[in-house]
Formats: sequence, C-alpha cells, structure tokens
Amino acid sequence: MAAFEQFVLTSYMKAKLVNYGVPVNVYREALMGYYSLSQRGQISPNRQVLTIIDFERPSRQKRLWVIDLKKQTVLFHSLVAHGRNTGDDLARTFSNREGSEMSSLGFYTTGSTYQGKHGLSLKLHGQDPGYNTNAANRAVVVHGADYVSEEFVRQHGRLGRSQGCPALPAQQSSAIIRVIQGGTVIYAHGPSQVRYTSGWLQLDPALLAFAQRQGLARS
Repeated sequence: MAAFEQFVLTSYMKAKLVNYGVPVNVYREALMGYYSLSQRGQISPNRQVLTIIDFERPSRQKRLWVIDLKKQTVLFHSLVAHGRNTGDDLARTFSNREGSEMSSLGFYTTGSTYQGKHGLSLKLHGQDPGYNTNAANRAVVVHGADYVSEEFVRQHGRLGRSQGCPALPAQQSSAIIRVIQGGTVIYAHGPSQVRYTSGWLQLDPALLAFAQRQGLARS
C-alpha cells in the first residue's frame, strides 16, 4: 500500500497535476480504477493513458485531463460538456437511464471510432453497473460540438449541454479521440454530495494490480 500511495504522489508531482487543477484525491481514485481494470484485462496493456473528468467543477472551467501515465505528462486539458438534464453550469444530477439526457458517473473503457453527425466520434463502454452500463444503448459517446467553446462560455456563462455525452471542443475533439481510443480508461468523477460507489475502487484488487504491473515493468 505504501508503494502505491508513494506512486500516486510522485506521479502527481512529476506530471505537474496540481498546476492543471487535478484534485489529488480524484487522481488517486482514477489510478485505483485504472489498475483494477487492467487487472481484469479490460484495457490494452500497451495503452497507458488515463482520462479524468471532474464534474465537481463548473462547465465553464476546463475539467477534462488526458494523462500519459508512462511519461507522466498531461497530453490534453480541455472543456467538456455534461448532459442537459444534469444541470446548467454545475453538474448536479446523473443517471444511467435511457432517455434521461443526463451524464453518467464512473469508469469507462474506450472502444472504436466512427464518423457520425458530429464527425469523428468514440464509443464508450460503461464499467460501473447501475451508474453507466447503458452508455452504449444510450449512444453516449465522445464527440466534438460547437457549444463546447470559450466563446459559448463568454456568451452564456456556461457551456452548452449534450444528451449525456462528454462532448469536447470541436477543434480539439479529433486529436483527443485519436489518443484515447481503443482500450483506455475514462473516469468521470462527480460532486461530493452525489452518491457513487464502485467495485473498481476496492483497495485490495487495485493494490494487487498495481504490484503486478510494477513487477512486470521491472522485469
């Protein structure tokens, strides 16, 4: 456990995550889920990329980070929209239900890309039963949108909202999608007052997975 906690702090500092506004507790949770998912073979072992969305932040602030865990650097820091029924500027209500037009919390793995009405888009597979496992049925995907921009924030005081998709700035979306596609982890963290529990945040499996990955790295 001490080795994992040390890694959390060391990598947090090396990647300068404090400068990007990533809360250390959210980063720790994201890492726990990342290692737990890797232990179950849910992600590509060669793709050490972790995306964090912090829905505790208002939509007018950049609240998505794509982190290269191998190089311990931030690849992207971006705006990201939430669902129209999740809230105005602040995300308050979440759902896994079809037709809810809300965002869903928890861990996702990324799938394949396709060309949709928003251009290059990325399929998501929710990994948290009760929280986000209807993502595919709801067509919750990563895509670009014109309502996700600094200009929209200046005009409206918040971002535009999606039907539940984590929509990105249109000019950045393709570059981000190409980096995170095909078996990487996304962790959508919610406000502290919103209930969320996850099997991926159980400490023992995460520590075992971390130890095994570190052992493989040394060999």
